[in-house]
Amino acid sequence: MKKISVLAAVFLAAVCLSSPALFAEPQTKQVSGKQTAVERARDVYGPASGRNMSESAIRLQARNAYFWAWPMANILSRRQTFSSLSEPSLLSGIVPAAPPNRLSMLTDYIDPAERIVACPNQDVVYGANVLALDIEPVVVQVPDFGDRFWVYQVVDIRTDSFAELGSMYGTAPGFYLLAAADWKGEVPAGIAKVFRSSSGTGMLLPRVFQSDTPEDNKAVQEVIAQIDAYPLSEFDGTMKRREWAKLPHVKGAAQDDSQKGETKWVSPDKFFDQLPIILKEIKPLPGEEAWFENVNELMAIAADPEKKAIMVDEARKADSDLVAPLLMLSSFGIKLPHHWGTIDNGAGFGTDYYTRTAVARSNIFVNKDAETKYFYQDFDKDGQRLNGASRYTVTFDQDAVPVRGFWSLTVYNEYHFFIPNQLNRYSIGTKTKDLQKNPDGTLTLYIQAETPGADKESNWLPVAKNEDFSLYIRAYWPEDRVRNGPWTPPSVDKR
Repeated sequence: MKKISVLAAVFLAAVCLSSPALFAEPQTKQVSGKQTAVERARDVYGPASGRNMSESAIRLQARNAYFWAWPMANILSRRQTFSSLSEPSLLSGIVPAAPPNRLSMLTDYIDPAERIVACPNQDVVYGANVLALDIEPVVVQVPDFGDRFWVYQVVDIRTDSFAELGSMYGTAPGFYLLAAADWKGEVPAGIAKVFRSSSGTGMLLPRVFQSDTPEDNKAVQEVIAQIDAYPLSEFDGTMKRREWAKLPHVKGAAQDDSQKGETKWVSPDKFFDQLPIILKEIKPLPGEEAWFENVNELMAIAADPEKKAIMVDEARKADSDLVAPLLMLSSFGIKLPHHWGTIDNGAGFGTDYYTRTAVARSNIFVNKDAETKYFYQDFDKDGQRLNGASRYTVTFDQDAVPVRGFWSLTVYNEYHFFIPNQLNRYSIGTKTKDLQKNPDGTLTLYIQAETPGADKESNWLPVAKNEDFSLYIRAYWPEDRVRNGPWTPPSVDKR
């Protein structure tokens, strides 16, 4: 019965969020043709100011607001947390972090112990920058990457992309500017293009491909040293260099195997203090005007401490009943053959509130489809939960995953983090130089707890014995047949 109630609650939230008028009380005011869209929405659909509301209605509104704004609270919390840093650093010596409008870069794959972002990968060298464009625009440096795959993900507080910077866009080396939509300053000479964000708060996340060899790690350092982002006031037209290996280490949240899940960025207890900040950050998308009116009215009701306590209590329940189950990759997305799933609106969610929150909970900071196509798997071909008590194979055709960039298959534990193993191997793909193909050119990967044998070990992805796990394919710069079909991943076969 619990499963049914959770699914029903999720469906109710999705219906309510996609139909703001369900919350509205029709008004009888005269509508003027000179009114703005927001004013017309308020007059026709908006709530009566100062209305009394029953506890059950308050709970419904609070629940829906929590589900809707959960991803935005997640991004805002990161900004608030990293604002305490004085300079680009490595949290606990392993996680790139910096004060707003500053970049921090790694120099190798991310450490398996990181816990600030679920579903990390060991395909690229990461960087991270919290944007505060309401304070000042940010200059982004793009070096000459040559033939090496790269992409800079740039998202607003909704986790929607607002810039196109990467191999797939043919981006030229140079300087680019990230600015708020209402910024009216002068663009200096030397800036190739300006990208506008709908919100002041956002994230910049560079990703640079690296093969799984010491030689390529050495080779990638030259371009990494020229990746940077900084406030516009520091721009002088010259390409700055940073020795990222010399970043100071600062104490951060626990980053080890004792912390099973992702850092809890969204707190139900703090949520209704953050929501007014979020509402000031963003403007309604088309069709959202009435919904914004209702959320603003909810915040007016929150001025009453007793009613705010009810909202917080309901947010705690929503966190457990609605958001927590979305960690399961099979709880959202488009269903594909062999129980695989995918999404087709990554970093461009619009008013697809369910998918936005599901992705933010399970694997936040996904790229746009043109940049990376993702495929998720929790089950074998017979629909049974993947578990290390069994052995599995995945056999790809001769072209494996058709991409113009590169591809990988990663295995995650039930919390969506890496599984410690004797090979220190967490993904397999283009970066893996010793993969062994079958005589017919196909590629079989072995996913199991014990070695499949010395002759097959190059194709082995280790898992933990008797523990659930998930598989995750990334197709960087996917070909059209991967991005839009008909290509789909092969079945996961129990041996």
